[in-house]
Amino acid sequence: MAERIDWLDDGTPYSPRFGDRYHSEQGMGLAQARGVFLQGCGLPEEWAGQAQWRILETGFGFGLNFLVTWAAWRADPQRPTLLHFVSLEAWPVAADDLLRVARTHPELAELAQALAAQYWGLLPGVHRLAFDGGRVLLTLCIGDAPTLLRAPEWTVDAVYLDGFSPACNPELWSLQTLKAIARCCRRGTRLATWTVARSVRDALTQCGFTVAKVPGIPPKRHNVQATFDPRWEPRKARPAQPTVEAPAHCLVIGGGLAGAAVASSLARRGWQVQVLDGAEAPAAGASGLPAGLFCPHISPDDSVISRLSRSGIRVLLGQAQNLLQAGVDWQPNGVLEHRVEGRLGLPPQWHDGPGIDWSQAAAADLLRAAGLPPDATACWHAKAGWIRPARLVSALLAQPGIAWRGGATVARLHGVELEGRIQWQALDAQAQVLAQAPRVVLAAGFASRALSGEHLPLQALRGQISWGVQDAALDAALPPFPVNGEGNLVTHIPLDDGGRAWYLGSTFERGIHTLPPTPAERVQAHAANRQRLSGLLPGVLPALEQALAPAWEAGVEPPLALPPVPAVQSWAAVRCAAPDRLPIVGPLDSAALPGLWACTAMGARGLTLALLCAEVLAARWHGEPLPLEAKLAQALAAERF
Repeated sequence: MAERIDWLDDGTPYSPRFGDRYHSEQGMGLAQARGVFLQGCGLPEEWAGQAQWRILETGFGFGLNFLVTWAAWRADPQRPTLLHFVSLEAWPVAADDLLRVARTHPELAELAQALAAQYWGLLPGVHRLAFDGGRVLLTLCIGDAPTLLRAPEWTVDAVYLDGFSPACNPELWSLQTLKAIARCCRRGTRLATWTVARSVRDALTQCGFTVAKVPGIPPKRHNVQATFDPRWEPRKARPAQPTVEAPAHCLVIGGGLAGAAVASSLARRGWQVQVLDGAEAPAAGASGLPAGLFCPHISPDDSVISRLSRSGIRVLLGQAQNLLQAGVDWQPNGVLEHRVEGRLGLPPQWHDGPGIDWSQAAAADLLRAAGLPPDATACWHAKAGWIRPARLVSALLAQPGIAWRGGATVARLHGVELEGRIQWQALDAQAQVLAQAPRVVLAAGFASRALSGEHLPLQALRGQISWGVQDAALDAALPPFPVNGEGNLVTHIPLDDGGRAWYLGSTFERGIHTLPPTPAERVQAHAANRQRLSGLLPGVLPALEQALAPAWEAGVEPPLALPPVPAVQSWAAVRCAAPDRLPIVGPLDSAALPGLWACTAMGARGLTLALLCAEVLAARWHGEPLPLEAKLAQALAAERF
């Protein structure tokens, strides 16, 4: 549950946990956010003309410091291209309380509403919230500050040292915490705080900051401003690969979802990206799936893939809301997961916490709408839905800074040394140079294995779906929302000609990469999809039986009692997966193949994970704060192979 807030008679929020008022609202509000933190860190002047600016805050509270900084960024014509705001918070408040505080500051109302719309499901861990087309990135780190500050390897340009007083929350202001903050600073990073406690000033000095007391914001007489400028050379953990000096030109090989996501993430950071693909149009492979699901994975122990899926959905929701039309290109109205094995699969502590924003036991009306019995075991995933992947790919590739080139099949990559650095040449089958750049990202699905020189241990995974036109007779028989589990059924999907369709699948044909499937393989696939439907939604099977039966039992006429249903059709493509079923994001070999990266192996979760993986890659290129926990990023790293 959200942190409990008591509201005093004067309208000030009070924390029963810490026995103290929230400092940002003790009659100061915006004055403290602007005067103590923004101006105390020399902003907005310090960030003028920068490609990125990174701020670390030690207590998010009601988000006023973030909202004021965001407003200042919007108003500044010299603002950085990308604003990173990383905030640590052990006890997040409810979105309604956040809005209640913001209502007293009408100039922030629009920004507060946008923040509140994404301020949900804040389980312990890292949550990436994106605003203004992905140019303002709020990374909310939920948990205690000392633990959260152990893992980061990023560097910040400013620090807002905020939180309840040292007397109420001494751990936040301890020498251990301040040392961890100092490890995130570069020489010249500025820090500001409202407290002038001698213990805090002494600890900051010990950590390498030059500290000064300055006139405060009434009713406080003084504040503290500091600059990280140690007498010693700070020791930094050497990154696995050097970050880029500045955005330049790069190649992305592959015009599906993974490639489009990488191109979009890099273009937002100022890169000029050329995308090469052998097909004439984008999304010609597995990303051409007519309609697919994005849905969180659940497990009682909240496994790596479960946490990755939630991080991926956050990124997808933010971008899809900006780029796509709801009800036409996508619909984030929830997905029912039928747990046919009879176990709900949710972590036990989710029943009364932020996890219920993500997933919870399905209510009786949802079971009934899906044609399932009242004792069926099912979860409702509120932040899930369906999407037409090709629409998303097209929207991502339409971003400024991206050049698409179809009909350009890359046969191999060749590194040549030009002006003292490696340039990667993309060559066609006749050894003609299609394009070249110092950095290349392989995002070509299973074809990435050969292009990598077998550095990528990819396995082909062919999938076939069964689908048909959905007429009025089927409307009442098919569930109004997607159903997932052992296979999935997606219904009421708009077609380009104005009709609607249902989609059932998919098969998992490991090690097979031939296309198109033979007629016999298509029949087998329809049979497999029908079998999955019989377990997933036995009450729905009769409605689709006439379409499916001729396909799975050739020569047998369906019973005359069944209503007429349009004939079943098929669609097939090849996905690829890594041996551990996790995506691969990172450099192939930093020493031997400098500048050659991969973003691939999405398996059956490309819609959920591709945009997240692209943001991880872009963050690694630039040394940015990651959009997820460091351990999860390590689980994706190409270096694991």
